[in-house]
Amino acid sequence: MRKTLSRRFDWRRWRRTLLALGPDRATLTLTGVAALAALLLVQLVLLASGEGLQGVAAIASLVCAGLIAPPIVWPLMRLWSEAESARAQLDVLASRDDLTGVYNRRHLLVLADREWARCRRYGLAAAMLMIDIDHFKRINDIHGHLAGDLLLREIARTVAGTLRHPDLLGRYGGEEFLVFLPHADPLGALDVAERIRERVSRLALEWRGESVRTTASVGVVTLGAQHESLGALVADADLALYAAKDA
Repeated sequence: MRKTLSRRFDWRRWRRTLLALGPDRATLTLTGVAALAALLLVQLVLLASGEGLQGVAAIASLVCAGLIAPPIVWPLMRLWSEAESARAQLDVLASRDDLTGVYNRRHLLVLADREWARCRRYGLAAAMLMIDIDHFKRINDIHGHLAGDLLLREIARTVAGTLRHPDLLGRYGGEEFLVFLPHADPLGALDVAERIRERVSRLALEWRGESVRTTASVGVVTLGAQHESLGALVADADLALYAAKDA
């Protein structure tokens, strides 16, 4: 019974629709619905009682609905819209790195663990990339931390622009980023890593009359039978990163 009612009335979809309309248009919509409901109710009562005042009752019900609904509905919709906006902002703060805007470490690992489990369950290909900005401490020492922060933002934007929609990108550490690539075979993962490396190397941050440049090292590992946990996959990506930096 509960499932049947859920299929007939999808409350979440209607909530998204009302919030998308905004308080003013949502109030007009709900007022119209209230007026129509009042009109139908009055007509049914009059028909059942046999009274002949349907026209007058219809006008009265519409006027009452139009006068009563807006003062009640509009403040409620305004509060609801503000509450949803505040909740969305809290969700962003809880899941995003405040400097770069990509996923923070905690949220990235939650999402990646979900994708890792799905790929393991269905035998799907996947890969993990560990990205480290080369000699980043030297950039901070020479140009200052503000320049380093701006460069990290540009690198995060560049990496994000290289990835597909289902790929997951997050800031793993100070100058380290982690990427989970679902449905990526070894050649595809290497191609993504090489494109990231090339695009980062072409970045140039203009800072106080100087051009700040850097490079990135990328460790690549594909999902295998030995990766019985997401942590094992991350650990192998970390080892691959060290090998890439040594090279």
